[in-house]
Amino acid sequence: MQFSVSWLRSFCNPSLTTDELAHALTMAGLEVEEVTPAAPPFTGVVVGEILACEKHPNADKLSLCTVNVGRRAAAPLQIVCGAPNARAGIKIPCALVGAVLPPGADGQPFAIKPVKMRGVESNGMLCSARELGISSDHAGLLELDTQAPVGADIRDYLALNDSKFLIKLTPNKADCLSVYGVAREVHAITGAPLAPPPSGEVKTTLTDVLPVKVLAPDLCGRFAGRVLRGVDAKAPTPAWMRERLEKSGQRSISALVDISNYVMLELGRPTHVFDLDRVQGKLEVRWGKTGETLKLLNGNTVSLDEEVGVIADDRAVESLAGIMGGDSTAVSLDTKNVYVEAAFWHPTAIQGRARRFNFSTDAGHRFERGVDWASIPAHLDRLCALILDICGGQAGPLDDQTINVPERKPVTMRVARAQRVIGVPVTADDMASIFTRLGLTHRRTAETFIVTPPSYRFDIEIEEDLIEEIARIHGFDNIPARPPVARAAMHAKRESTRSLHELRAAVAAADYFETINYSFVDERWERELLGNANPIQLLNPIASQMAVMRTSLIPGLLASIQYNASHKADRVRVFELGKVFLRDPSVTDGELAVAGIAQPLRLAGAAWGGPVAEQWASGKRAVDFFDVKADLLALLPAGAKFSVAEHPLLHPGRSARISIGGVPLGWLGELHPRHLAAFELTAAPVVFELDVAPLQQRPVPVHLPVSKQPLVRRDIALVVAHAVPSEALTASLHEAAPPFVRAVEVFDVYRGAGLPEGKKSVAIRVLMQDTERTLADNEIEGACQRMLDHVQQQHGATLRA
Repeated sequence: MQFSVSWLRSFCNPSLTTDELAHALTMAGLEVEEVTPAAPPFTGVVVGEILACEKHPNADKLSLCTVNVGRRAAAPLQIVCGAPNARAGIKIPCALVGAVLPPGADGQPFAIKPVKMRGVESNGMLCSARELGISSDHAGLLELDTQAPVGADIRDYLALNDSKFLIKLTPNKADCLSVYGVAREVHAITGAPLAPPPSGEVKTTLTDVLPVKVLAPDLCGRFAGRVLRGVDAKAPTPAWMRERLEKSGQRSISALVDISNYVMLELGRPTHVFDLDRVQGKLEVRWGKTGETLKLLNGNTVSLDEEVGVIADDRAVESLAGIMGGDSTAVSLDTKNVYVEAAFWHPTAIQGRARRFNFSTDAGHRFERGVDWASIPAHLDRLCALILDICGGQAGPLDDQTINVPERKPVTMRVARAQRVIGVPVTADDMASIFTRLGLTHRRTAETFIVTPPSYRFDIEIEEDLIEEIARIHGFDNIPARPPVARAAMHAKRESTRSLHELRAAVAAADYFETINYSFVDERWERELLGNANPIQLLNPIASQMAVMRTSLIPGLLASIQYNASHKADRVRVFELGKVFLRDPSVTDGELAVAGIAQPLRLAGAAWGGPVAEQWASGKRAVDFFDVKADLLALLPAGAKFSVAEHPLLHPGRSARISIGGVPLGWLGELHPRHLAAFELTAAPVVFELDVAPLQQRPVPVHLPVSKQPLVRRDIALVVAHAVPSEALTASLHEAAPPFVRAVEVFDVYRGAGLPEGKKSVAIRVLMQDTERTLADNEIEGACQRMLDHVQQQHGATLRA
């Protein structure tokens, strides 16, 4: 929320500098994200009055203005201006010769000098709001109030030496979604006097009442409204109001809309102004009906159902309750009669409704967090009084209906517990003072406080809420940092267990970058990519594309590749270590468990582009299955096996299941071609996903003596059927190998001419070495023959001729 510091100080003005005030608010839990000047630095701009405005003799779109700047010049100035609204009689900002305006697009300050424009001398410049850096409006000159003093410095007149606060509020601080709400906090923090809330007195001269019937007490707890007739919607918004709105980031639209926005910012009270002449019959406050539609003020037409609150007249739905009004009853510059409404909408009836229609509003943001119901009449009087003062007209009586408002239950806080939780000895008297400054009605006993929250506080329900109030008003920076004193004990690290940090480091060492993705994913990913027909749904997703819990880390990595590829990266290697969420009826509730949901840790990675960064010593090619398999072999425990298998996410001919001792560990493979379009990729990445628990187990290193005997190598080429995996051949050879066989490794696979159809040749290297003696030829040949006989018996292998 953004607002000017001067507006805040009009309600509570402590003897603190702007920076000190920002720090005090931040330390009390209202984080001031940014403090910015109301306008960038500039000099030499004053209030000017256009005395005469004539057409430029040599240009159709320029005007020749005679401008009075008071004592700033001996005589009125002649200034050439191209603004469409330049005319005699208005007062505007005038930059004198020598003035320095805020930097333009080139980043350099703009100095005003005497110039000739189309042959006519110009001694100054008439300014728009954008040229002064006040707002983005550049449709014409910034028109000032008719009472603006000619010659006055524009920075003083428009209070541009002011600052603006941008405050980041936590969701529980709905009471601070207004300038007056923040002023209440400043009063509680500093003890500076707090002005009473702005009010208005409305003189009732009409008897008109618009009938309103509240049919849904679970939607609307209180509804109030008033008829105003004879208003002038074309009346200009006062300069002081326009200035405060602009400093709050609001664009001035029309007097009626501006006044409604102003009261919302000032008091936190969203309201709605109907064009009374467009309302048909009476109003009903109810839940929507399936099939109903509403064209909103933003131009969107939405379809309604029984879960959305509405305000309807005898003809149709006219407003989305607590969120946005409808177009058919919106006020315009031709509006003469209005109906002004303020209501209390139950937060649970508003929460999530705007997100269903893919937009958000300031009103919905406030109502879904909770808005004070007790002050509705006073705030409505304030709004109506401003309309009558600015737009004129006559007012009818206030129609106020209280149907179903929340009950504020007392909350008990133990003094000793508060002191123990906060960690500093805040006295009971200090606690009482804090509660008083916060406006919390309380009753004190010897050991407790019994506090009744006010109607504008929706965040005080339990003892811990009151303790938090004590801590933040006392000041988090007043709580000393005292590290706990404990005996330090070194814990033995099991050498056979690898930590998660070591796992991450090992993958990063293979040239992968770690990512951290949301556990909430697009339901389409689960259904279409992973074949999960029953994903775990979120009750209140933060976005429609984050509606279910992930069962795999791979789609998130593919999205990371898509993002980087769209930003012209030609090689991406990413990994993630995190939880997935699987349905498992055997899981019961626990401290870190949810019944029916297994949450195993997984390690996943994806490689796309080249196997190495582009360089002169390596030809350009795409990463393939075996590149990533080599990365995994450096990570996997000994004995890991890769077997051909199919997965809905992977290419059926280029994927493998990874297992250890017959227990599945994970998957490796190339992304299925049918999924490339979903991620806007032209080449398929190679991905893997593994269970983490088996990866953390590793054998303790065992010392082996270095043999002084020569190493013997025998290469054999076995002809087998295409279907026989190379891994099966090496395993079979290992089974028949004597102890002095050190390694059995595949170094080539050949398919083609010279081999029977359906056959392949697998070249295998066998290394033999004894630690004590030199191996005899008959031992070597005997070992090779036993291994060949065994592999022939198991797989029908024959030696290649």
